[in-house]
Amino acid sequence: MKKLLLLSVAFLPTTALTAPSQSPDEKVRAIAAEVSPDRMHQTVERLVGFGTRHTLSTQTDPKRGIGAAVRWAEGEMKKLGLEALQTCDTVTGRRVPTPTRVCNAVGIQRGTERPNDVVIIQGHIDSRVTDVMNATADAPGANDDGSGTAAVLEAARVLTQRKFPGTIVYATLSGEEQGLLGGKILADYAKTQGWNVVTVLNNDIIGNSCSSDGVCDDKHVRVLSEGPRVQGQADLAAQTHSLGGENDAPSRNISRFLDGLADRLNIGLDVMQIWRTDRFGRGGDHIPFLELGYPAARLSVAVENYNWQHQDLRTENGIKYGDLIENMDFAYLAKVTKLNVAALAWIASAPPPPEPTVEGAVSADTKVSWKTVSGAHAYRIRWRRTDTNQWENVRDADLPPVIVSIDGRPAHSSEPQSLYNVLRGIRVDDWVFGVSSVSKDGFESPVASAVPGGAFKPYVAPPPAAPK
Repeated sequence: MKKLLLLSVAFLPTTALTAPSQSPDEKVRAIAAEVSPDRMHQTVERLVGFGTRHTLSTQTDPKRGIGAAVRWAEGEMKKLGLEALQTCDTVTGRRVPTPTRVCNAVGIQRGTERPNDVVIIQGHIDSRVTDVMNATADAPGANDDGSGTAAVLEAARVLTQRKFPGTIVYATLSGEEQGLLGGKILADYAKTQGWNVVTVLNNDIIGNSCSSDGVCDDKHVRVLSEGPRVQGQADLAAQTHSLGGENDAPSRNISRFLDGLADRLNIGLDVMQIWRTDRFGRGGDHIPFLELGYPAARLSVAVENYNWQHQDLRTENGIKYGDLIENMDFAYLAKVTKLNVAALAWIASAPPPPEPTVEGAVSADTKVSWKTVSGAHAYRIRWRRTDTNQWENVRDADLPPVIVSIDGRPAHSSEPQSLYNVLRGIRVDDWVFGVSSVSKDGFESPVASAVPGGAFKPYVAPPPAAPK
């Protein structure tokens, strides 16, 4: 029997383990630099060329309507070597009066190490005019949401040239304007496939920089995210009331992650975190994912132009209405797409976040606990004051000594192991705590908050206690 040797050395920081030639920031910045505004212009031109992409428009015409558009997007994904398919369902509802088949074009880039850990980029391919039921009028849908569809296909073009440990899914969704139908179809598909959906980036209206009142802003992108998670909220309400977590759903931590990433990319774009699920009284295709418990956030322009959204093509009192390609800012769209590409590459390279918990009531110290995550070589503990926006403090977690076999290889168990750190002199009452996982080459996951419902996966209520 081989003997086991216990190494009596401190756990080394990730950078010391691998000494990568490029930092993670440098890697994703180089990848994002390949985004081409000209290619996205061509994509939007092609989408506008379908005349209308209304969900209730023709599905059989080879050149016009939603069917032709979805088949074209699927074909573009196949050209890139993706595992391309259509996810479909037959739907009826308030905006779909007769049973209608609604299909998404989806491309899958399987991860090389953790194929079940999934990050999704999506935009909706359908369009509309003033009357949401008008399926025949020309509805160019250049910005809403040709811009999001162009970002999806451009991200696929750039990222399929590389391999990543985790899986990336590229989705162009139908039926958004008729009730977030495509988002629900894809969310249900993800659940059926058993995917561990780490992040969904929903891109909807990301290609203009000037509003109807003359305000222009090409330096910011809004990221909208829920605070308390909607899925499981009834079960979590009492815990949240007692332990906190009103501002720490996983989707809110996606927003924080994107904010920090944009700052480090130096692409001339800053994230404006909007702390609500979507714009006031409105919705998008990330919401069906949230309803199933998957982390998701929406990216949208800093200033919307309401003359160009959901409008018949016309001119009134000298004002041109309609969602035309001439109104778009492709340099701005490129910046938003670069942020998406960098985020996809980063999250697909990082291990999934752990599921931390915290203890410390009536104590001067705080104990942060979590279980090991596949692919993680280190962990970081972060904490912030309860009234602050971003994580303020960080320390590399102290880990137990590594047990190795006689041939020098780690003798880890395949089962998750329980870990904890005690933060001396830091009182749990005054702070929110979180933990991230770090890959061997330095990619750090989004932070998972140690609050009720903070895990980056659907909430599952614990079984009721057995009667005594």
